[in-house]
Amino acid sequence: METIEYRRIERIEMTKKKRIPEKYQIWIDARRRYHLSDVHIQMARELGMNPKKFGKIANEKQEPWKVPLPFFIEHIYFKRFGRDRPVDVKSIEEVFRGKEKKKKERRKRK
Repeated sequence: METIEYRRIERIEMTKKKRIPEKYQIWIDARRRYHLSDVHIQMARELGMNPKKFGKIANEKQEPWKVPLPFFIEHIYFKRFGRDRPVDVKSIEEVFRGKEKKKKERRKRK
């Protein structure tokens, strides 16, 4: 119950500034819920993973043969791209701010 209230308060504070679209908010919620870092979230986004499906992957307590979610993401990222982590790491909030800034510049040009 406390987490729901905390989430509401955080969203209310964010709406004062600029409301984060749902496609970014899903990633922020997944980062908090599964205790992932910005690096893991960026790797998962580059891999095209669905944050709504993380619950199936992050079930290592009930299914002990599964690897914890952060290690799984790192392993798949290394297999696909051949490197341990992304070259330039940005948080979801930074990505959102960058897109908003680009949008403002585009509107000014018109």
